[in-house]
Amino acid sequence: MPLRSGWTTGACATAAAKAAWEGLCGGVIPDRVTILLPKGQTPEFSILDAQLGEGWAEATVEKDAGDDPDVTHGAHITVRVARAPTGKGVTFHAGEGVGMVTKPGLPIPVGEPAINPVPRRMIDEVIAEVSAAHAVSPDVQVTISVAHGAALALKTWNPRLGIEGGISILGTTGIVRPFSCSAWIASIHRGVDVAVATKAAHVVGATGSTSEGAVQALYDLPETAYLDMGDFAGGLLKYLRRNPVPRITIAGGPGKMTKLSQGALDLHSKRSQVDLEALAERSGVAAVADANTALEAFGMGGEALAASVCKDAREVVIETLRGADIEVETIIFDRAGKMLARCPFA
Repeated sequence: MPLRSGWTTGACATAAAKAAWEGLCGGVIPDRVTILLPKGQTPEFSILDAQLGEGWAEATVEKDAGDDPDVTHGAHITVRVARAPTGKGVTFHAGEGVGMVTKPGLPIPVGEPAINPVPRRMIDEVIAEVSAAHAVSPDVQVTISVAHGAALALKTWNPRLGIEGGISILGTTGIVRPFSCSAWIASIHRGVDVAVATKAAHVVGATGSTSEGAVQALYDLPETAYLDMGDFAGGLLKYLRRNPVPRITIAGGPGKMTKLSQGALDLHSKRSQVDLEALAERSGVAAVADANTALEAFGMGGEALAASVCKDAREVVIETLRGADIEVETIIFDRAGKMLARCPFA
C-alpha cells in the first residue's frame, strides 16, 4: 500500500491566510479553501476554526503530514490577517509558536520571522487572488501562529540554526513526501549556511546522538557547530565542498564509519552494508567475516582494525571534499561513547 503524502506548514498557512482574507474582504470565512501549489496541484483544506473581527480575521488549519513522521503533524496553524495602510503590501509577522531568525546564513534575514520564501510567495499569491476578486488593495498584515510551536521546535533543527521561539513555516513544493530524505538534507545544508555565515572554525557531522555527545565532551563548540549529519554523509560533505569551513570532525559508530571507510556516502542500513569479508581481509583475522556486526568485528580485529577503518574513513571524507580547504578528523565511538579510534587533524 503506497504511503500517503501530506502538506507542508507553508501550504497550511497559505490555506489559512486565504480563508481569513476571504472572510475579511467578503464578510464570511469559508469552511474550505483550495490553493494552487508551486507545481500545479490544487489541494483543498478544511478550516478548523475561524474568527472575524473589526478590521481583522483569522483561520486555523490542522496540518496533515500524511504518513511522514513529521513533528508538526496535527499542529494547528493559525493565520490572522489585518488591513494595512495602502501601499504597504503584504507584511509577515511571527505569532506565538513561530520562530524568529537570529543568525545569518538562512534564506530569511536576521530579525525576520522564520517564514521561508516559498510560503511567503504562496501567501502573496492568494492575497492577490482574493483582493482582485473583491476589488480591494492587497495591503495586509499576516501573522502566523502555531499552537505549542515553541515546544515542537525543540524537536527540530531550529535551535541549532539560530531560530528562536518556535518552528519555521517551511516548504518548497507544498507537499510532504513520506520518509523523504530531502528535508533532512535541506536542514543539513541550512546548518552549513549558518556555520559559514557565522564564520565557524570547526563543525561536526555525527551519525547519531551517542557519537555527537562524545564529540561534545572533547570540544567546547557552540550548538550551531553540530550539523545533524545522521546517515547523510554525502549530503553534508558535497555541500561543504562548495561551502567550506576550516575544520570538520566526522564521528560515528563502528558500523556506519566502516561503511564510510568502504566508500558509502549514504549510511542507512537499507542503502549500504558493512563488507565483513573486506574487514576480515584488512584485519588478517578470518573469523571477522562471520561477525554479526561491525562492533563484533572490531572486537575480533582489535585496535589495529579500528584504527585502519578510521584512517580509511578519513581518506574517503578528504576525497569527497575534493580539494576543498578543510582539515578533517574522524573518530569512531562504541555504543557507550567510548573512543575506539581517532584520526586527528593533520
